[in-house]
Amino acid sequence: MSTHHGHHLPPDHDAGDERTLGGYMAVHKRPAAFEGVDGHAYSADILTDTTGDRTAPWGAYLFFVRWGHGEPEVQGHLETGFIVTGTSEAVVRHQLGAMPLASVKATLDALIRGRQT
Repeated sequence: MSTHHGHHLPPDHDAGDERTLGGYMAVHKRPAAFEGVDGHAYSADILTDTTGDRTAPWGAYLFFVRWGHGEPEVQGHLETGFIVTGTSEAVVRHQLGAMPLASVKATLDALIRGRQT
């Protein structure tokens, strides 16, 4: 019996460098998850939007979903401003995807600390 649910797929280590955000998502077929300095679980995603700047019309930023304790229930979110900007959505998504997971975690913790002040 073989049933595959999205979160039970075996990692595909040829899909990317799992030490980066984009690589982790490609290898594991799910968002990267972190425990924030506030003790909550967060999942991280890369979102893109238009910037309004003709020279760099696309921007990418980090979006963190905060999960409740126990049942998986969304309790809020945090997001950065644009971290990278560029000429196309694919380019900025790829550039932000190269961010090391340690930097993503540091960014999350900085957002949490900034919210607590």
